[in-house]
Amino acid sequence: MKKMVIAAGTGFLGNVLIDFFKESYQEIIVLTRSKSEHKSNIQFVHWNAKTLTGWEKVLENADVLINLAGKSVDCRYTPENKAAILSSRIDSTKVLNEAVLKCKNPPKHFINSSTATIYRHSEDRQMDEYSGEIGDDFSMNVAKSWEMAFYDVQTDKTLKTAVRTSIVLGKSGGAFIPLKRLTQLGFGGKNGNGNQFVSWIHELDFARAIDFIISNRITGSINVVSPKPERNLDFMRKLRQAVRVPFGIPVSKTMLKIGAKIIQTEPELVLKSRNVIPKRLTENGFTFEYHDLEKAFKNLLS
Repeated sequence: MKKMVIAAGTGFLGNVLIDFFKESYQEIIVLTRSKSEHKSNIQFVHWNAKTLTGWEKVLENADVLINLAGKSVDCRYTPENKAAILSSRIDSTKVLNEAVLKCKNPPKHFINSSTATIYRHSEDRQMDEYSGEIGDDFSMNVAKSWEMAFYDVQTDKTLKTAVRTSIVLGKSGGAFIPLKRLTQLGFGGKNGNGNQFVSWIHELDFARAIDFIISNRITGSINVVSPKPERNLDFMRKLRQAVRVPFGIPVSKTMLKIGAKIIQTEPELVLKSRNVIPKRLTENGFTFEYHDLEKAFKNLLS
C-alpha cells in the first residue's frame, strides 16, 4: 500500500501533485493549517508547521514526504514579510526533519521545495546544478538557508532531494492565469528591457519530474524547470500569439516598480533573469512532455 505525505499541500502545486498521484498511491495525507478531514483517499491532517503536536505519526511507513510549505514571495519585501518568508521555510523544514528522525519506519524519500532563484541573475549563460553560480541577496540567501536547514540533519533511512523550481504553468493556479488576463487586456508586452530569461515548467511535467525523482531515487539538489528558458520578450510574444492578441503594451522598469508597489509585490519577480536548465533531470533520462512553450500554452488554453 503506497503512502504519500504532502506538507502544505492545499495550494496550487499541492493540488497538481494530488491530481497526478491519486491513482497510484492508495493513501495521500495532506498536512494543512486547516481542520482535519477525509475526502475519498485523501486525508487532511492539521499541523502548525512549527512544532510536533501528534501529526508526525502520519509519517510512519510513508513512501514519500513532500514539503511545499513557505509563505508566498508575491508580496512587498518589508522587514515583517522577509522574516515570514524565511521562517516559514526554515521552521517547516526543521520540524519535518525532526519528525522523520522520530519515526520507527520513516519515509523512504523526503523531497523538500527549493527555488531556481538560488542562482544569480544571468543573461549571459545557463545555470545548471554543477556550474550554476549561487548569488548573494535576500532571495538567494533565503534559498541557501532553506537548503542548509534541509541537509543539515542526517536521515540515514530517508533519501533527500531539494527541488529547485521556477514558474510552474498551470490551468487552475500559479502565474499563468494573471499573465493570460493581462495579455488579453493588452498588457502583454515585454517587461523592462525584455532580455531577462524566464525559467518555466508545465504543471504536468512538474508532477512527472517529481515521480521520476522518486522512481529513480535521485538525491541532492535538482533543477525542475523546462530545458528551454525563454527571454521575457519572447515569452510574452508567444503568450500573445497563443491568446490571439495582436499587440501588447510594454511595461518599463520604472512602471513595473510603481505597479509592484501598488499591488504590493516586488519587481524582482519579473525582472530577475532566471536562466536555469535541468541538467540532472535530462542526464538521468527524463523526457519532457512540454518541451516547447508554444505547446505548453496550447495545452493550457485548451
